[in-house]
Amino acid sequence: MAYREDIFECGEVIEHEFKYMGRYGAKGEKRGQRRKATSDQIKKQNLANKIKRVRRVILLNFHPWDLWLTLKYKRGTRKDTKEVLADVKDWTDKLRNVYKKEGEPLKWIRRIEIGAQGGIHVHILVNRPRSMPTIDITIKKLWGRAGINFQSLREEGGYGQLASYICKQTDDEMEGQLSFLPDEDRKRCISYSTSRNLIRPEDVRIRKKYGHWTMRRILKDGPKPREGYYIDKDSIRTGINPYTGMSYFYYSEIKIKNRWDGDLDKGKEKLVT
Repeated sequence: MAYREDIFECGEVIEHEFKYMGRYGAKGEKRGQRRKATSDQIKKQNLANKIKRVRRVILLNFHPWDLWLTLKYKRGTRKDTKEVLADVKDWTDKLRNVYKKEGEPLKWIRRIEIGAQGGIHVHILVNRPRSMPTIDITIKKLWGRAGINFQSLREEGGYGQLASYICKQTDDEMEGQLSFLPDEDRKRCISYSTSRNLIRPEDVRIRKKYGHWTMRRILKDGPKPREGYYIDKDSIRTGINPYTGMSYFYYSEIKIKNRWDGDLDKGKEKLVT
């Protein structure tokens, strides 16, 4: 357990996480001195872990041509989150039937938002099968309560920006803005939900254990990409976790796209907005 690697094969991205004792992974080295984390530090670490998990879920289940939607209500509409969830469930049930007729699964990740003035909208990521080029028209028709904003997915940082937005927690200012909401509504506005059919990071995790000499060699020589992949230099992280005293080493491999792979979107239909 002292020298461990977790590998997450997330489609075109493969992420590696090493945890080990000592600075260099050599035999006899001990973990660093541990500190007791404050409540704010624990909160930040939990949020970082949540964002990392959601980013991996997106990588495993979605593609650049899928849809990031904002479901809107007519101006002045006032509903509690339970009513909003009922509306969204009705919409997703109908949409799932459309997908089922085409032999496709419906996948989604969603989050409800209520503005300071009580305005309601729902952010939801849904898959857009290549066999259903006009599904955006159907999506808009089935919602029917007001408009829908369609946006392209942001791939930066392996969907890091999108994952951060989905996981964002209300800061003190937002907590004040949401203070008018009952507790249950407030909880639903700072959490997200997913369909049950998503592949989860733990489903693809591969765990390896190493001796101290192997770990030391990995740290000394640096990561080596597998064939057809390259190392994302911006993804490399190394250091010592001050709260566990364990050293860590992270990096990602990204698939090298062939000319015919990289332009799947060239023939992609424009979204109806």
